[in-house]
Amino acid sequence: MLTLRDFQKAVQRLEKVAHTTPLAYAPVLSDKSSFTIFLKKENLQVTGSFKLRGAFNKIATLMEGCGIKGVVAASAGNHAQGVAFSAQYFNIKATIFMPESTPLNKVQGVESYGAEVVLKGSNYDEAYGYAIEYAKSHNLEFVHPFADEDVMAGQGSVALEVCEQIKHFKDIDKLDAIVVPVGGGGLISGIAVAAKELNPNIKIIGVAAEGAPAMAKSFREKHVINTESVRTIADGIAVKNTSDVTLKIILEYVDEMITVCDDEIASAILFLLERQKLLVEGAGAVGVAALLYNKIDLPKGSNVCVVLSGGNIDVTMLSLIIEKGLVKSSRKMKLVVTLIDKPGALEEFAHLMKVSQANIVQIGYDRTSTDLEFGDAHVSVSLETKGLEHQNEIRTILKEYGYSFKELH
Repeated sequence: MLTLRDFQKAVQRLEKVAHTTPLAYAPVLSDKSSFTIFLKKENLQVTGSFKLRGAFNKIATLMEGCGIKGVVAASAGNHAQGVAFSAQYFNIKATIFMPESTPLNKVQGVESYGAEVVLKGSNYDEAYGYAIEYAKSHNLEFVHPFADEDVMAGQGSVALEVCEQIKHFKDIDKLDAIVVPVGGGGLISGIAVAAKELNPNIKIIGVAAEGAPAMAKSFREKHVINTESVRTIADGIAVKNTSDVTLKIILEYVDEMITVCDDEIASAILFLLERQKLLVEGAGAVGVAALLYNKIDLPKGSNVCVVLSGGNIDVTMLSLIIEKGLVKSSRKMKLVVTLIDKPGALEEFAHLMKVSQANIVQIGYDRTSTDLEFGDAHVSVSLETKGLEHQNEIRTILKEYGYSFKELH
């Protein structure tokens, strides 16, 4: 059973390598939520994620014992980088099994620390199965990403930092709640035990992705529930099977578990990028998503810490989120407009967009589509717009001038 002493030892070990990441007041998010919100920026941690804490604490503990010649891990990315970094620190070999769909930036991040990467399986759980077999056949230590007390003790060091940092804010002596992303449950297990050792009245709220709901369902039903598949942009918490090790702790120490959908997660990523100037991956943004969509039920004015667990987002995914976010917030408009295929028709359309004060950022011309009448052409166009009212004005003008068009979303 984890004790406060376990977390304190982890903090001592981590002093060698880990950052004490910032805890910052978030005024805009506070106004939106009616709570006093603080962001724990683990996205700024070494390797870009909290996972370094647990991985390093586990490997350091093993090295303090009999010593080991190498470690094996399975991960969608962040735990892999934590294990690779820690193995390099102790000058031992690391072999990391990652799902075949793992973003390139995470694979390269692991390899940059000298680890060997093996891409196996379509998701974390399949990669995990291969890693376990490999560790047994090669007589190597397997470093579990969450179902391990040494790992959880390392993750729980986040709570000790937060509870100390909050004292430095004027007129605030303690937190009322900590909001934590949930996949396999190692982070929330460590934070929950550590935080309640220091403040038994603090609420611990977990946030999972709707596309990876195993732990959330298990929490509600109070027994292990596994899912057949996972699908979410929050790849860091895309865990298919529930660990009975972490579930036991979660049922005892966690107060609430909620879920957010991918659209809500994407909105939170864009919000953090635009309004907080923070680059956060999907898993790291779920707590903010829960706040933005009013899913957290606490008394008005509660002091709440939201853990931004990581910032290792794939650039391709980020560009897609930004594009969809601009369309959703009515700052971008995509149209297919039918024109008469004659000289000057495109110029007339472009002039109309100029009059409408819509900036054309992309345009395509097609006269060969099978759904076109002879003598017509399709113009696909992306417009920068100034909000919903501006878009309605554009729609009205196009209709007034007799253009046939459809919108793309």
